[in-house]
Amino acid sequence: MLKRTKFSIWYYIIVVAALLGLQAVIFSTNIVSEISYRDFRDAIANDEIQTVVITPDRIYGKFKDPLNKSGEDYSESEFSLAKGSTPWRIKRAEYEREAQLQFQLIPLADDKLIADLQAKGIDYRGKIDSNFLTELVFNWIVPFGLIFLMWGFIFKKMGGGSQVLKIGKNKAKIYAEDPDNKTTFDDVAGIDEAVEEIREVVDFLQNPDKFTRLGARLPKGILLVGPPGTGKTLLAKAVAGEAEVPFFSLSGSDFVEMFVGVGAARVRDLFADAKTKSPCIIFIDEMDAIGKSRSSGNYAGGHDERENTLNQLLVEMDGFAPGSGVIIVGATNRPDVLDSALLRPGRFDRQVLVDRPDLKGRCDILAVHAKLLELDTDVNLKKIAAQTPGFAGAELANACNEAALLASRDNKDSISMHHFQNAIERVIAGLEKKNKLINSKERKIVAVHESGHAIVGHFTDGADPIQKVSIVPRGLGALGYTLQTPLEDRYLMSKDELLGRIKGLLGGRAAEDVIFGQISTGASNDLEKVAQIAREMVTIYGMSDRIPNLSLSEGGNGPFVRTGGSTGRRSEKIEQVIDEEILAIINSCYDAAKEILQKNIDKLKHMAKSLLEKEVLIDDDIIDILGPRTEILDHLKSANHGIDV
Repeated sequence: MLKRTKFSIWYYIIVVAALLGLQAVIFSTNIVSEISYRDFRDAIANDEIQTVVITPDRIYGKFKDPLNKSGEDYSESEFSLAKGSTPWRIKRAEYEREAQLQFQLIPLADDKLIADLQAKGIDYRGKIDSNFLTELVFNWIVPFGLIFLMWGFIFKKMGGGSQVLKIGKNKAKIYAEDPDNKTTFDDVAGIDEAVEEIREVVDFLQNPDKFTRLGARLPKGILLVGPPGTGKTLLAKAVAGEAEVPFFSLSGSDFVEMFVGVGAARVRDLFADAKTKSPCIIFIDEMDAIGKSRSSGNYAGGHDERENTLNQLLVEMDGFAPGSGVIIVGATNRPDVLDSALLRPGRFDRQVLVDRPDLKGRCDILAVHAKLLELDTDVNLKKIAAQTPGFAGAELANACNEAALLASRDNKDSISMHHFQNAIERVIAGLEKKNKLINSKERKIVAVHESGHAIVGHFTDGADPIQKVSIVPRGLGALGYTLQTPLEDRYLMSKDELLGRIKGLLGGRAAEDVIFGQISTGASNDLEKVAQIAREMVTIYGMSDRIPNLSLSEGGNGPFVRTGGSTGRRSEKIEQVIDEEILAIINSCYDAAKEILQKNIDKLKHMAKSLLEKEVLIDDDIIDILGPRTEILDHLKSANHGIDV
């Protein structure tokens, strides 16, 4: 592959200098001097003119050479005999001397001019100007030719002028079969249901007769929906690897351009290429970039262009024959904003959910990444999976990579469980900042604050077990943190559990109030989470005493991505009730947290003192200080009242 020359401003400078040089050589107006008519008549009277050419618009003439009055050749003149003169210098001197002898002027009405020329014996003649060809070449062809040459040169250095003509070409990357680097379903873990759902697409591409003999037709489009990082793109590549067909990959933003009509042109070109390479798969990532609902309003003036691109996509998907062998696979984490015409049967016939993995799925994902790692014997992948609830595949891969980096930093030959735990904390809470200096007063406040979180969480029904408490600063602004990990994956939460979570978040501020009699600014992030949970309890989950069983949300948030949408338009009375209910929930939870801490004030002081000494307390240290949670766990087990959930 040839190395592409980088574009530089010096190319402009060189071209402009060349044009100026050509102008100086070709278009110079100083070769023939302009004289006045009076000087012309004086020169005739003094017998200084050799020849005259008279035209309707100009008079051209040549003076007699004072250095060559005998009429000999210029090569024999005295300036040609200068010592050291070369033939080139002689010719140059002759040209310059010839130019100095020529003149031109504008004619005036003069009836005696011809008689005077005749009397002096001057060679004169008339001439009718016919400069059409000269003007055409020098005034039109040469200037415009130079402009086009310069324009083509600049376009070539900027990436080729042909790219302008290809602006409507699609930007899809084609991944053909590569035996040495091929993604298959074996590389996909943790999303078994999605794999089984999409596996029949591969079967159809490999054995179409198996389905068509019963009258079935291949789905034209499959939409992969799910949170970011769950493996939607990886799954699409695995489909292409298993089916061993060409795989067109591009993003929804690749259709967007500043020129009107380019998006639709690229859609047409993409599907035209796909038809020539069928059977094949077209994968469009981030479908919401071009597939947003047409009823959602204008977007920064680009509504018409985006709508034209979407319309062309709908038309092309309709134009596929049932047996064309071209499958469109789309991926998005915002299915709620896609146009309904795009999701109807006949276009994206099937939607496949690629959700966050459960405990078993996380174990499988960790096992896939562990094949590439040197693990110590103490590594327990199931325990790591239990400590990472809610992690997507990309986050688990990041945690594995961080563990490997930490082990390399410690100059270890293998990755231990300690490295994985530190990597998980680094992903959750951020980078540890051991060198950040905190004065003794603030360290004591942080120790009491984190101890309050731990104690309230430990003695609150429904709270997750405390895994670790630290007063070592992490991340952007956290001066300490309390790590709680659930015993199992949870998909539903009761009102008591949500209240318990609020109590745990308020435990830090309540501990400061109990010990110091005043509060600090350290609970700002806790209060944000508390306000969010309490508002969702009232406005979304209907867990309010005064407005129960009523959801006041208008779907401002997507199913996988929180967009911060409003909860709709409500009356002032309802808004007042909502605010009062939120304050009532938060105040009651705060009082409950203070009551727990006051009952266990000795344990609070003991834990804060231990944190100041050790900086980090793990689960065994916490149990030694606070005691086991067996009575709380027994209470939780009996909370179902014999009903299987």
